[in-house]
Amino acid sequence: MRVVDGAHPTSRHSIQLGQRNPLQTGNDDWKAGIYSDSGVHTLTRFNGVAGTTVMGWFKMTGTNPSLNSNTPDPDDRYDAVGLAGILHGGSEGHLVRALIELITVNGELRLAAVGRRVDGGQSQALVASVNWRTLLPMNEWVFLAATFDFTSGAMLLYRNGTALAASKTGAGDPWTLNDPSPRGASRTDPRGIKIGGSFPQNTRETNPCNCRADDWMFLDRVLSPLEVNQQYRRSLLPTR
Repeated sequence: MRVVDGAHPTSRHSIQLGQRNPLQTGNDDWKAGIYSDSGVHTLTRFNGVAGTTVMGWFKMTGTNPSLNSNTPDPDDRYDAVGLAGILHGGSEGHLVRALIELITVNGELRLAAVGRRVDGGQSQALVASVNWRTLLPMNEWVFLAATFDFTSGAMLLYRNGTALAASKTGAGDPWTLNDPSPRGASRTDPRGIKIGGSFPQNTRETNPCNCRADDWMFLDRVLSPLEVNQQYRRSLLPTR
């Protein structure tokens, strides 16, 4: 899964993700992550966190979305493509606290940030207005970032250091901000992280990404637009 193809001048390698046997139910997709039923204690900084930032480099290398290996229909495709995210504290390996992915909205695949403030509660999605194929061209490295403010409900989605025009899909108050108990996210350790698909514990394969990924970062605060841009520009500095 490790290949010689760094996303920027200071990187030499990246990870190849993807579906392996689309016509067979199994657990052999190439993905990455970590999972624990009791919560991953090294992720305790995301326990009750007020805000989160997820970011990293991605490069589309194949057809997305993939064929759905969990249904008998040979032409059925998944309705999403997982990029990178943090699971919530009660997750079965799919449901998240903060995630960047491609999801289907009104029949169209869109680049999105998906967040959930309360374990077991509703999620909120912020979807980019521009066609995802324009944002993630084939065989081109792209820096993506998303911020989630679990106290105000604000979310932002970035491409190459610049905020994207985007809109929320969830009406009303899906994060129950009018009843902020607990304040911020649920006071539980996330059950893990997932990269390039769901179920990092390898009990099921869902939403694989036929892509490469490099330099993921999961931060326990909301970066400002300036900080996101600086992180992107810093990655482009030549090696010394």
